[in-house]
Amino acid sequence: MAKLFLNLRNVPGDEAHEVRELLRTHAIDFYETPPSPWGISAGGLWIEDPDQLARAKILMADYQIRRREQARTQQRADEREGRAETFMGLLQSRPGYVIGMLAAMAAIIALTLALPWLLL
Repeated sequence: MAKLFLNLRNVPGDEAHEVRELLRTHAIDFYETPPSPWGISAGGLWIEDPDQLARAKILMADYQIRRREQARTQQRADEREGRAETFMGLLQSRPGYVIGMLAAMAAIIALTLALPWLLL
């Protein structure tokens, strides 16, 4: 029976492509299910052979370590060069959105804290 190897929900396209190539490179047989048209399922990569699944999990762990290090290196480079997204940068580029979100958070907190006393 096939086991779900990778659920493709919220997986960036480049990462999904790299994982497919990783499996093909190491001759691991897999099949892919497409996402449903209504968004109920996001699709996935499935592996039938338990031995290949174990090998694929080891390869995936190594791949995720490499990808994490690459992302951290990119983040550090962006921070050094001033390209990283910051709160102040977001406030400058989208002030209405940021102020609206902060107001909504404050309203939810105030309502949560005040509601028990209002209902007494």
